[in-house]
Amino acid sequence: MVENCIFCKIAKGEIPCNKIYEDNEYLAFLDINPVNKGHTLVIPKKHFRWVYDVPEQGKYWTIAQKISQEMVKKIPAMFVHAVTWGEEVHHAHIHLIPRYEDDGIIGFPDFKNKKTFSQEEMKEIAEQIGMKK
Repeated sequence: MVENCIFCKIAKGEIPCNKIYEDNEYLAFLDINPVNKGHTLVIPKKHFRWVYDVPEQGKYWTIAQKISQEMVKKIPAMFVHAVTWGEEVHHAHIHLIPRYEDDGIIGFPDFKNKKTFSQEEMKEIAEQIGMKK
């Protein structure tokens, strides 16, 4: 864990989040500045700077895949963008961005255009997508 890393603090439970998935090694939660409804971040609980630094890539991406499949079934999204950007927070994370018909996004999601949802809406979205390990 890195002392000033916000994702490490979320992984340790020091900062609350809207959880989608959790096991001993990984955590998925709704992005507080979503590009679209259901925008989720998948992180390793242990601190790694980049996604490619995470040792168990197969398990990491399998979790992202399962969450994406749940998004398509439960929200329902047309499809899901999986993006590894990593510029704002220096902790490995996969962005899962659900896409919807007429969602106003053309092509690659613009991380500068955020959508706003109330805490109640965020809680509902997390419950819709939420998975057990």
